[in-house]
Amino acid sequence: MPFIVGSLSGKTGSNSAVVGLRPIRDNSAVAADDGGAGAFRGASFTGADFTGANFRDCDLRRVKITDSWLVDVSLSGLVGNLVVNDVDVTAFVEGELDRRHPERVQLREKRTAEDYRAMWDRIERLWAETVARAGPLPEPALHQRVDDEWSFVETLRHLVFATDKWAGYMILNKPMPYHPLGLPQPGCTPADAAALGIDLDVRPSLAEVLNVRGTRMAMVRGIVDGLTDDDLERVCPRLPAPGYPEEARSVGLCLGVVMKEECEHRRYAVRDLAALEADPGAGAAHRDAPPC
Repeated sequence: MPFIVGSLSGKTGSNSAVVGLRPIRDNSAVAADDGGAGAFRGASFTGADFTGANFRDCDLRRVKITDSWLVDVSLSGLVGNLVVNDVDVTAFVEGELDRRHPERVQLREKRTAEDYRAMWDRIERLWAETVARAGPLPEPALHQRVDDEWSFVETLRHLVFATDKWAGYMILNKPMPYHPLGLPQPGCTPADAAALGIDLDVRPSLAEVLNVRGTRMAMVRGIVDGLTDDDLERVCPRLPAPGYPEEARSVGLCLGVVMKEECEHRRYAVRDLAALEADPGAGAAHRDAPPC
């Protein structure tokens, strides 16, 4: 291995010092502007040992890694123009994901109101199968995080929040649609969550979450059942949240966000259920915890 000149802990809340960094330019101004998130923008790491490092919710656009050991490395996220040893593997990755999860293709190809109904039919079936698969596992396992990803229960809670935001708030124009058991995206502060009526410290049971989840899936079912092609183009009257750019968001776009969240988070859930089935204590060190 290369000589170790630096160390970096990717665990949230770590205060580990980072040494041996050789920034290409002074990043202090960027760090001051964005709370430190840009502290490594443009930085150069030479001979550093990142074994076991965890990069979560990071912007890695235009990163270049050369002459390095990438063994037992796991990558997930938005992948585009990914070149490995001079080979663009993006199409292979997307094609393999489509082969394993054909609902992704259906999601991309939906155009008409009938397509949206068929897509929601499929999502309902897939999630019914997934919840049934989770059933034999002991409840504590479904509150455990695998590799520090959201637990099964947390995933369902996040889908409640996503439905409230993009269907209840955007499409149905409800002023305060958020259920207290919903789970916002990582980075949401306790104050912002409280303003929506959400308590990030709550730890509901699976049964409680499934009950709320059922009402939210029924809400989307009601929308798609009455959907027409003209409805898809109707512009929703408000922005999703402060900070979003001022641009038109149609009913079709908002439903697309809900459906993509459903498909992608189910993919993660199935992956982690496989690990829990092999070892129900796989995530024992990381029980449900505030994601913010």
